[in-house]
Amino acid sequence: MMNTGSPIGEDDLQAYIDGKLTPDRQALVDAYLAGHPEASARVTQQLADREALRVRLSEKFSEPIPARLRIANLQSNAALRRQGWYRSAMAACIFLGMGLAGGWWLKPEGVQINAARLSEAGFAANASDAYRTFVVEVAHPVEVGADDEAHLVTWLSKRSGRALTPPNLSAFGYKLLGGRVLPGGGAAAAQLMYEDDKGERLAVYLRAGQSAQTAFTFEEKNGVSSFVWVDQGFDFAVSASVDRAKLLPIATAIYQGMI
Repeated sequence: MMNTGSPIGEDDLQAYIDGKLTPDRQALVDAYLAGHPEASARVTQQLADREALRVRLSEKFSEPIPARLRIANLQSNAALRRQGWYRSAMAACIFLGMGLAGGWWLKPEGVQINAARLSEAGFAANASDAYRTFVVEVAHPVEVGADDEAHLVTWLSKRSGRALTPPNLSAFGYKLLGGRVLPGGGAAAAQLMYEDDKGERLAVYLRAGQSAQTAFTFEEKNGVSSFVWVDQGFDFAVSASVDRAKLLPIATAIYQGMI
């Protein structure tokens, strides 16, 4: 519980946005915002951003579960994994299937597909919709800018619940703009926004999870390409308005070295 006598800080503002303050503390934050126009404008913008994202995501709850994620199909896949040739077949698919529109890409040592995690098909959709929502923002593409990366790292790590470091994508021509915190299906999600010298943007979307199992899959929707996977307790998605071939090496670099 927060001390109502302590100064108003960033944690108070984020808790205010999340609706998690006690009535007494919320009253203090209201008074603080009334006397600090810049902070008030930032909080108002973040609330508007979250509402816009909520509206975009609300339609997802009524969509049917894709056939590939239905229990019967997942159980069938699990049965295949128990066969000795399954891993070899999947290894071959890594190289032979790169030109296909989608598919699984597993680590060399092999991992099991976690049906419970993958049934959360909304994660990929959330990442894609969050990208479409904020990629067009000119004034407020991020909450905390890359010019204060130390604060950005501390803030996002605390909010997401896991220590993290923004990946360096300069080798691919992308520089970090900054990041923001978004609702992530029961847990806070972090979005890191990048931009190249042409103004094209790419987003890394992640949230803390409980699974150590790893899957790597490609999704494309409404012109947005996304690679999604689970690794070392994080759900990851990398999204951009580029084709699969261009996004693959970027996602691979993040997959191999972010955490």
